[in-house]
Amino acid sequence: MSPAYTRAEIVEQDEILLGCREDEITRRLPERLSHGVLRWATETPDAIAVKSAGVRLTYAELESAVREMQRHFEASDVRPGDRVMLVAENGAALVTMVLALSEMDAVAVIINARLSARELDMIEADADPRLVIYTVSDSVNAGEVADSRRAARHRFAVGEIAETPVRASEPEVTGEPPTSQVLAMIYTTGTTGTPKGVMLTHRNLTFIAYVSGRLRGIGAGDEVYCVLPMSHVFGLSAVTCSVLFSGGTAHVVSRFDPRAALEAFQTEGVVGFLGVPTMYTRLLETLPAMPDWRSPSLRFMYSGGAPLDPDLKSRVEAAFGMPLHNGYGLTESGPTICQTRLYAPLSNCSVGFVLPGVQTKILGEDGTPRGRGEVGELWARGPNIMKGYFRKPEATALVLQDGWLNTGDLVFEDESGSINIAGRTKELIIRSGFNVYPPEVEGVLSSHPDVSVAAVVGRMVGSDEEIVAFLQPVPGSSIDIDSLKAFARERLAGYKLPGRFVVMNELPAAPSGKILKHKLELPA
Repeated sequence: MSPAYTRAEIVEQDEILLGCREDEITRRLPERLSHGVLRWATETPDAIAVKSAGVRLTYAELESAVREMQRHFEASDVRPGDRVMLVAENGAALVTMVLALSEMDAVAVIINARLSARELDMIEADADPRLVIYTVSDSVNAGEVADSRRAARHRFAVGEIAETPVRASEPEVTGEPPTSQVLAMIYTTGTTGTPKGVMLTHRNLTFIAYVSGRLRGIGAGDEVYCVLPMSHVFGLSAVTCSVLFSGGTAHVVSRFDPRAALEAFQTEGVVGFLGVPTMYTRLLETLPAMPDWRSPSLRFMYSGGAPLDPDLKSRVEAAFGMPLHNGYGLTESGPTICQTRLYAPLSNCSVGFVLPGVQTKILGEDGTPRGRGEVGELWARGPNIMKGYFRKPEATALVLQDGWLNTGDLVFEDESGSINIAGRTKELIIRSGFNVYPPEVEGVLSSHPDVSVAAVVGRMVGSDEEIVAFLQPVPGSSIDIDSLKAFARERLAGYKLPGRFVVMNELPAAPSGKILKHKLELPA
């Protein structure tokens, strides 16, 4: 699986799959995300659009469910420019609500229901939503939070939701064409540890949905296993929406269970699976218990959301008899910047070639371009780049310059023209495909009465990153780790909790007081 294509040949093959030149892509995109999905209600009304937890919707039924939800939002006085916070896990209700808001010039603030109450409160305060909705049929966590907040329940064709009373929020101006209006806000806490809403427009999402579906060859009747959470833009645009844009079947799953996934691959005609590396590790661990497992329809597998380990890649390819493809991007890039191509698999863990229609540049510390093979910081520009951070112009200006997004990641371009990740300039930890920002975790740990200073770092363990917390106790106090874990569990999502705690009398620090993280070492 060595590179069989040059960069120029990649461009040529991509144009064949897209049916147009890269500079013509945006002219083929609909004004709204929902338009690209609901058109199939006319063209293939009886085809299955969504399968989820016992719910099956044809495209005609999906359109009917979208209209039902749209009428409910309108009756609830959701206005153009309003944010509706969807506390949810994957399911038919979430898909339907996003499409309904797309039709209304409103904004879907999609939040993982598994976040802690503290995290949900912080995001709600920042997003200023008109409504907060919980998908109780698809998420036990959403139901628990809804009950604790006494949200009123409503029954729809796609299941039960709960809803808080309408708030006196301030809508955003919606005078722009629909393509430039914000449709989704995906929250990232960022390197500051405070939540930032990444504003993604209809154009951002339709571009990724269209290009991703075409490059993967998804067509009518193709079923793709959609378990990556739609509260993460990878699961929203590059997976679920790409399938629906292509007239395929989105097999939407709220939580990953490796055996259930393998059974679906075998019996339900699944053609594609996209997951984070830890999901592939769990699939490999489960396969020996299913000696007769076969999947005649599975034709592509993609990894993303975290670094791909070469050993894991080779083991997956041996077990499934097909290449494990790779990709790269950020929430701020909608998410994809580059990916390997199905027609040009690579033997290494490169993240592949830049998407058609996206421009990149690799710059050194002095701002000058880096040559092939030289490491530098990756910048990207294109229809996928976010509009900015919600009501945070200063934070937006730090990463967006003349339309170029500073990814903060260090990369190099190899001789074939594909991108390879060399490291990160930020402290970001990627745990099981989820972004974890040390300042946020440190802030929670440091708020414990027995903790004076906390320093959080990541370290690779197999194909995933482990979160390690180094702690300095308050003078005269001792730190009870079990008590601290319980304290943190109430304030952080599970994937943000450190896996190891190391207590030190004094953390290494510079004269300024800044903790020297590079001097932190795990005990033998």
